[in-house]
Amino acid sequence: MTPTDPGPESTRPPPTRRRPGGRTARVRTQVLDAVLAELGEHGYDGLTMDAVAARSGVHRTTVYRRWVDVGGLLADVLDAASDDDWQPPDTGSLEGDLAALNLEIQTALTAQPPIVAALIAASFRSEKAFHAQQRLWEDRYARCEIVVGRAVRRGELSPHTDARRLLIVATAPLYHQLVLLRTSPDPHLPGHAARTAALAAAAGAFAESPSAGHT
Repeated sequence: MTPTDPGPESTRPPPTRRRPGGRTARVRTQVLDAVLAELGEHGYDGLTMDAVAARSGVHRTTVYRRWVDVGGLLADVLDAASDDDWQPPDTGSLEGDLAALNLEIQTALTAQPPIVAALIAASFRSEKAFHAQQRLWEDRYARCEIVVGRAVRRGELSPHTDARRLLIVATAPLYHQLVLLRTSPDPHLPGHAARTAALAAAAGAFAESPSAGHT
C-alpha cells in the first residue's frame, strides 16, 4: 500500500474486470508468474518480453499480442493482485490492527526475492505500472478502512475520523525506512508506528473537516 489522493471518483465502485477462464486463465497465470520471477531475479531493467515468454512457455507472439510491452505485463501483475480476498487483521484494538497490518507490510517489503519492492520501483519507470500501482493501493486502503470503522464502533475513535489519513500516517514509516532509506528491518517499527498513529487518532489528529467529502 501507499498513499493515494482520494478524488471525487473514489466513492464510486471500480469497474468490474472480467476474469478469464480455462486456457486463457492458465496462460495468464503462467505469464504473470514468469514476470514475477524475472522481476525478482533481474529487476525492471532486466525484464523483457522475450524472457517472460521463454520462462512461461507461452509463445512470444501470444505474449506480445496480449500484453504489448513490459508495462502491460507489470500492470496486469498489479491488477491481478486486487483479485484476491485479503482483509486486514482483526486483533480487537486499533493499535493491534495497525501493528499487525504494518508487520504484514514489513514482511512483504523485506521478502526475498524482493518482488514488492521491485514492483514499486518499476512503477516509477513505467506509466502503465504506475497507474496499476495506484489502483492496487487504492484498493488496499479502501479495504483497510474497516480497521478504523471497527475502532469507531468500539468507542476508540470519533465517528468523524478520516480513515484514509490515519492509515497513511500509520503505514508510511514502513515505506520511508524500507523503500526510501533502505534500512534494515526494525522489529519494533511496525508496533511503534501503529502506536503513534493510534494515539494521534484518539487525540483527534485525523478529525475530518466539515467540508470533507470522503470518510
